[in-house]
Amino acid sequence: MLTRCSVKDPYEVLSVPRNATEAEIKSAFRRQGAKHHPDRNPDDAGASQRFKELNAAYQILSDSKKRTMYDRFGAAGLGAARGGGAGPFGGMPIDFSEIKIDGIFGDLLDALGIKFGDRGDLQLDLEIDFNEAAFGCTKKVNYDRLVDCVACQGRGAVKDTDFIMCGTCDGRGRVRYQQGVFPIAVERTCSVCHGKGRTVQLACEGCVGVGMKTKKCNLDVTLSPGVQSGSTRTIAGRGNIGRGRKPGDVEITVKVRPHELFRRVGDNVVCQLPVTFAQAVLGDEIEIPTLDGKGVLRVPPGTQPGTILRIRGKGIPKRVVGGRGDQMIEVVVEIPTQLNEEQRLLVVQLADQLGESVQPQRRSFVEKLRDLFN
Repeated sequence: MLTRCSVKDPYEVLSVPRNATEAEIKSAFRRQGAKHHPDRNPDDAGASQRFKELNAAYQILSDSKKRTMYDRFGAAGLGAARGGGAGPFGGMPIDFSEIKIDGIFGDLLDALGIKFGDRGDLQLDLEIDFNEAAFGCTKKVNYDRLVDCVACQGRGAVKDTDFIMCGTCDGRGRVRYQQGVFPIAVERTCSVCHGKGRTVQLACEGCVGVGMKTKKCNLDVTLSPGVQSGSTRTIAGRGNIGRGRKPGDVEITVKVRPHELFRRVGDNVVCQLPVTFAQAVLGDEIEIPTLDGKGVLRVPPGTQPGTILRIRGKGIPKRVVGGRGDQMIEVVVEIPTQLNEEQRLLVVQLADQLGESVQPQRRSFVEKLRDLFN
């Protein structure tokens, strides 16, 4: 069903003052259009009507001639400017010829969360956890894509009688203009009708004249083992379609969530291992986490803080040569900070018994100081 909008003040519809600039009017239309777009309000039966009123209001206020006639004579003035009619909304059908689909509606689609490019490509982010990136996974991605409106088959109007000849190009689909100082006429595609020679007079209810609607879609995306954060995967033909073009592509960017224990360095996995003073001095077998589950690591006696221990083949699967990287364990020695009197005396006795023979790093440092100042 096709409808005509009721008489309303375009300034009130867009909520702008009568001295609003062109930029303010355009901004108000984008903001209000995104808020009241039918695709964003599927359960609101009045959203389509409000969106049409916004379109009609913008059509008037964005055209300097129409705006001047409305400001001087009101609704009757605008009707006269168009060759008759009761007013800007009541006696005049909604004319979408002044609305630049590639500009205004592109901004509205962006506001709806849809990235809409000239080729219909979509860019999506896919978050996965650390283990999924390491061993690969298959994830379902839900997204919105643009498709042709079923009601009007992407034309913007249901019947051929709902179109009028484009007044800018007089139905030719192309316009001539003079370029530079030479009297040479150059032709280009009409920017109003996009070369079709006609524009929508009565808009389709389903898509309010746009010719496209959003559709819920999903994809099963398979990621190979070892995929890195920031890598992309392109799926051809699953992007936006419509307006007489081939379907665009979907480009998916992988985002790997940080792990609470591991970090990736190339194909290796790095983590820290806290050990006690006694374990570092005497050595020990310690249970550690790995990507494959629990593992056991032998800490050699006399291990120094910052020592890097390696477990072969417990890292990230290598994507090219096969096999896996290693797991690198950085030893962090935990020094007790709260000792009772008995424990403190024991440490003092140990220090007295060991002397400097167990302090090679300190002895080397003292020797370097002596060489420096002698």
